[in-house]
Amino acid sequence: MIWKRAVFALFAVAAGTNVPTPLLLIYQDRLDLSAEVLTALFGCYAAGLVPALLLAGQLSDRLGRRQVAIPGIVLSALASLAFAAAGDSLTLLFAARFLQGVVSGVVFSVGSAWVGELSLASGEGAGGRRAAFAMTAGFSLGPLTSGLLGQYAPAPTVLPYLVHTVLVAVGLAFAVRLPETVDLQQRRDAGTTHTPAAPLIRPGDGLLVLTVLAPVAVCVYAFPSTVINAVPLLVELPYGGVAVTGVLAGVTLGAGTVVAGLQRRLTRWTAVVGVALGTAGYGCAAVFAETGALPWLVLAAPLLGAGGGLCLAAGLTLTARLAAPARLGALTSLFLACAYVGFAAPFVMAVVARATSATVPLAAAAVLSAVLAVRLLPVARAGRL
Repeated sequence: MIWKRAVFALFAVAAGTNVPTPLLLIYQDRLDLSAEVLTALFGCYAAGLVPALLLAGQLSDRLGRRQVAIPGIVLSALASLAFAAAGDSLTLLFAARFLQGVVSGVVFSVGSAWVGELSLASGEGAGGRRAAFAMTAGFSLGPLTSGLLGQYAPAPTVLPYLVHTVLVAVGLAFAVRLPETVDLQQRRDAGTTHTPAAPLIRPGDGLLVLTVLAPVAVCVYAFPSTVINAVPLLVELPYGGVAVTGVLAGVTLGAGTVVAGLQRRLTRWTAVVGVALGTAGYGCAAVFAETGALPWLVLAAPLLGAGGGLCLAAGLTLTARLAAPARLGALTSLFLACAYVGFAAPFVMAVVARATSATVPLAAAAVLSAVLAVRLLPVARAGRL
């Protein structure tokens, strides 16, 4: 069960990514920030993450998973310490969030590939499910813990980050004992013979990547980030507060963790069900924005979280299936880069809502998701998902 060590390390880093989420309300009050600035702070994470994803996966295909992942895990702890030291400086908060994105880009791409390779003996799909579980579990625990600490504990913008630093230290202790899964000697031999670079995907799968894998990837984080970031900032919560926001984020992302294991039963229909759940979640969120009725938000949170979790599990499995030999790390990076484009959704919604209302962007997102679900149906029937 050596793969469990890799899963825990991936979980530990993922737990830090949403620690700042419920604390945004504290920063908003202290620094008098607008919804656009807060969503930009939340989203600049993706600006650091996407280029790191694209570079780290390819680098680990050449140098090995350990050489790239271990420094990334160390930097995850340093990113949390940077947040703890940021205080009331908006500039330092942006810098810390950007660094957190870079670190996550490195660890998520390489760590997902590492978990997948350590899980080969468990059959196809096992690695994707395990990596999805690790990340979604971390995503849910982080904001749940920081929301409660931010509401009830002293030093609300310091203590949550210190707790995460300790968690990462444990993950690092597990990771340093993991074996390398990349045959470095074979890669070096290939390099000395000047073998042409292998293609990223298998021949004939380009259209599938563009019209299926990429949009499903965007849904992975567009779904949950809407309810944990956009909705609390655009619509006044009936029982507002840091703790409530943290619980909302924990429920949303926790739902993604719970459903990840369903991929084994849903098989080729996993992505279809995930996008359908996200569509329903957007619809519920739009009704909440229009009416303010709390039951609609209670429905929207787990629906959007579950939809994102299923899309992540399905996407990682499809990535492993489509990747050309020796290019799993690179294609995993590309998939996760597309996924993190979804973090731009709250910012776009905030801009549109300012010109219209909070209901309009949420309803539009529901329509777009429904269109994607229709697109996925024939692909699933053909057994390509």
